[in-house]
Amino acid sequence: MAQKSGKSRKKKNNKKSKRPTRNMKPKGRKTDRVFTLKVFLTDGPMLEEFVKDNPEVSRTIEIRGDQTLDDLHGAIFRAFERFDEHLYEFQFGKEPDDPEGERYTHPSALEDLGLVPMKPAKDASKTRIDSLQLTVRQLFGYWFDFGDDWWHTIEVISISDEATGEEYPRVTKRVGESPPQYPALEDEDYEDEDEE
Repeated sequence: MAQKSGKSRKKKNNKKSKRPTRNMKPKGRKTDRVFTLKVFLTDGPMLEEFVKDNPEVSRTIEIRGDQTLDDLHGAIFRAFERFDEHLYEFQFGKEPDDPEGERYTHPSALEDLGLVPMKPAKDASKTRIDSLQLTVRQLFGYWFDFGDDWWHTIEVISISDEATGEEYPRVTKRVGESPPQYPALEDEDYEDEDEE
């Protein structure tokens, strides 16, 4: 019996592996594509002085096609130097900020349907960038913090067919300062310093 089981093991080992080799890519997956996205801050609780000093606030981010909208959210969060996590939503419609178009949000926002009474949203953590069928010059919206309402417009700058092996997502360009996440608190701190 021991010999029989050894022979059957040998037969199994002789079968060709179906795993992709170095030169083969898994079908249906475009993991090498890199999307260059320019994220413009378009509205939010910014002080007039900040807006005057920073007429454009944008970040250029590169992200792979096999990464998700949740990965993109994390990259934007870090790129704008935020520290306090909140719910967020990506909107794809006729205009960048279109609640009637396709919506993708954080999984916990999906559970609280009363929070944003609009068309049902999809899970951003399960939505790969490649699956969105983005095109160059396409615009879509990103809404961060459903209370303070930080609004962004994202433009697809380019789509390349090959990743360079670097870590993604990554910020490749910064224009303007990052506004304080809670400008009212910062303004109060300045007032307290002036009184001393």
